[in-house]
Amino acid sequence: MSTVGTLPDWAALAPALVLLSTAFVLLLADMIAPKEQNSVVLSGISVTGALAALGTSAWYLLAGTGQPGAGDLDGDGAIELFGGNLIVDGMSLFFAVIITSVVLMVVLASYEYLADQPNQSEYYSLVLLAATGMVMVTFANSFVTALVSIELVSLPSYALVASLKTNRGSSEAGLKYFLIGALSSAIFIYGISLVYVSTGSMQFDAVAAVLADGGVGDLDGLLGLGVLMILGGIAFKIAAVPFHFWAPDAYEGAPAPISAFISSASKAAGFVLAFRVFADIFNYTGVTETMDWVIAFQILAIVTMTVANFAALKQTKVKRILAYSSVAHAGYVLIALAALTGGADGAFVLGSGLAHLMIYGFMNTGAFLFIALTEHWNVGRQLEDFYGLGQQAPVACGAMTVFLFSLAGLPLGAGFFSKFYLLWASIEGEVALLGVALIANSVVSLFYYTGIVKALWVEEPNGDLEITTYPTGLYTAIVLAAIATVLLLPGFGFVIEFAETAAGMVA
Repeated sequence: MSTVGTLPDWAALAPALVLLSTAFVLLLADMIAPKEQNSVVLSGISVTGALAALGTSAWYLLAGTGQPGAGDLDGDGAIELFGGNLIVDGMSLFFAVIITSVVLMVVLASYEYLADQPNQSEYYSLVLLAATGMVMVTFANSFVTALVSIELVSLPSYALVASLKTNRGSSEAGLKYFLIGALSSAIFIYGISLVYVSTGSMQFDAVAAVLADGGVGDLDGLLGLGVLMILGGIAFKIAAVPFHFWAPDAYEGAPAPISAFISSASKAAGFVLAFRVFADIFNYTGVTETMDWVIAFQILAIVTMTVANFAALKQTKVKRILAYSSVAHAGYVLIALAALTGGADGAFVLGSGLAHLMIYGFMNTGAFLFIALTEHWNVGRQLEDFYGLGQQAPVACGAMTVFLFSLAGLPLGAGFFSKFYLLWASIEGEVALLGVALIANSVVSLFYYTGIVKALWVEEPNGDLEITTYPTGLYTAIVLAAIATVLLLPGFGFVIEFAETAAGMVA
């Protein structure tokens, strides 16, 4: 039992099982001592569980679990479980690594952020339950399991966004997130029902087989509408324009670690579903002739990155700037679907999107955790409140500078290479407009990213803020994110290799 190949097939679900078990352990710990707020124990359990889930995900991915001829559990490639409703392959494990990495940084940073806050066990449990749902989305191989997993993500996320009960902004953000989330789920379910009526199946493989055999005959219009509804439902989950209007308020009102969590890990879960559904199931002539989703994603990508970047220019609150930045990056990743034209190398194009999501998970999470640090210090939310902060917290502000310039695509972090590969993907797909939009919007983003850097390092402090505490957990999470962002610049070849291999499982 010392090697991956000796484990039973169900052990491939270990990343999700570890997260779920940790959530139950936290609830049990709270039941044993409900009146004692032992932050160290609760945080320690959460960090241990997240670290175990990350270690298992990385071990399986590096060992080639679920990939043909690379030492997978059963030797036959992707591992199918529960009648094929769940699948473990290179793509699911690649995304599991992204999600568990974000979870580890978030729970590590939450220790000081939650100091003196009630209901800490519930907070950590909800984070880990939502993370379990996100990992299960990556394993989903049918619309039913995908829907159940998405709801397991959504319900804890609504509570987490509204968890600052005495903060009116948090409560309003949670309510808006809940209402819009319910609407997006309804749209997604309606789309699933139309696909089921058209094809007679819910399982991804079976739907793909029907479409590969020549389509659905007279029901092609119904299928096209179903595809459109599913596209809309997923667009809500990844906060793509014009389905993004919940995101800035939710990210701003939520506790900053939760903003990092839902803007990074939740977005990754939405994209893995989009990649599976559109690149693998709906990528047939009969579907694209009825509803050309590639063109729809091209429009969605360009509009999302453009609207979000120009909206960010108008913001005066740093957290809200990062919220719109997160929306813009959804537009960048959409290039991976928008460039899937007939002449493109699907594995390369999709792989570029996977690689960007991996890098984005570190640099975006790190940026929001920096905001968590400033909230811990009671720094204001306006840009001018950040003036001169670099003089008192040079390490944290240096890490924030790395995050911001990497998000912009400058060669200070791995975001430079991931954006370059997205540009290359647009060229591979022969969609020049996507490449032009990517370059133009990256230039626009430099203005508001540089504005934050200028506030940290150049502007003189306009208040009497004095920082006396340097919280260990928050600092550790931020520094880890910064180190990963920088080291993945020379190590990007390693990331893109695994990303293309994972993408090849569906493209």
